[in-house]
Amino acid sequence: QVQLVESGGGLVQVGGSLRLSCAASGSIFSINAMGWYRQAPGKQRELVAAITSASSTNYADSVKGRFTISRDNAKNTVYLQMNSLKPEDTAVYYCNAHLRRLSGRLGDYWGQGTQVTVSS
Repeated sequence: QVQLVESGGGLVQVGGSLRLSCAASGSIFSINAMGWYRQAPGKQRELVAAITSASSTNYADSVKGRFTISRDNAKNTVYLQMNSLKPEDTAVYYCNAHLRRLSGRLGDYWGQGTQVTVSS
């Protein structure tokens, strides 16, 4: 089995910062890309940021310059530093990993989600 466990969500005021973490564990051979998605009420899940095993990054236009994604390959962990938060950043944030299991099987795995609420 593979588990992705997120932490770091919460309530913050406009302009504040939060740091999300997501640790992957289980029968993992290698992890390719890791990323963060979010879903606000009544909206579709959207990509926030992604990072490859070579640390190449990709960001949604709405978070460029405010959010930074990073990863620790030795710990199978991905982070999302969120600065200058806005009310429109309020959503459930999900961690995603595209990985190969010890069995050789390739697939996408998701965390349980962590709530981020930005209050004005």
